[in-house]
Amino acid sequence: MLGMAEKIRVTVWNENRHEKTDQRVSKIYPTGIHGAIAGFLSEERELVTRTATLDEPEHGLSDSVLSATDVLVWWGHLAHGEVRDEVAAAVQSRVLQGMGLIVLHSAHLSKPFVRLLGTSCLLRWREAGEKERLWVVEPANPIVDGLGPFFEIPHEEMYGERFDIPVPEATVLISWFAGGNVFRSGCCFLRGKGRIFYFRPGHETFPTYHQKEVQRVIRNAVHWAVPGNGPAMHLGASEEPLEKI
Repeated sequence: MLGMAEKIRVTVWNENRHEKTDQRVSKIYPTGIHGAIAGFLSEERELVTRTATLDEPEHGLSDSVLSATDVLVWWGHLAHGEVRDEVAAAVQSRVLQGMGLIVLHSAHLSKPFVRLLGTSCLLRWREAGEKERLWVVEPANPIVDGLGPFFEIPHEEMYGERFDIPVPEATVLISWFAGGNVFRSGCCFLRGKGRIFYFRPGHETFPTYHQKEVQRVIRNAVHWAVPGNGPAMHLGASEEPLEKI
């Protein structure tokens, strides 16, 4: 368990392929998606961040890096199959030992996430740039601390049910899209001693990770996923009366 004065060590991993091949992505994220996420996380004094990418030796996730990581944030899309099985197994092992894992957007098909959940993790999708409204359905969960009853992303890729995952320990966010689809967009899992949070938004051609509400969710999730936080999942509903929408 981390002491009160200890820093939370966060590694932000990204395959870093879209940024090299698509000018739209490099314009939105000039330091890469990993750089953008590490940038806003590093604004918190409690967090110490580093980044790692696919093309680094051992994908930037050597045993020494993983052993010095309290929470791993993972973004991937084009190159899931290029992640070496032994690296995916090492990530899985560290989560079972207690490392937190935050899985973002298209990393639902990443090797570590699929290995840890044990299902296909397939879903419906549509790249239409439509409005997404994310509803907070468990307001007592610390991952959604500081949010209102919902927030909106003006343009995003649609992910829709059915999402082939095990029943989460908690579902804290549900998305509605302008095209009519719904999706479990914020899901908590426990595996071994580790905590996992899947967060849906983050298509590479939209500036989603520059949005303050999205940043707040990821920050909160990092704190929630820290090893040694205790067994409570904060599943209870808020005692405050619901607001009229």
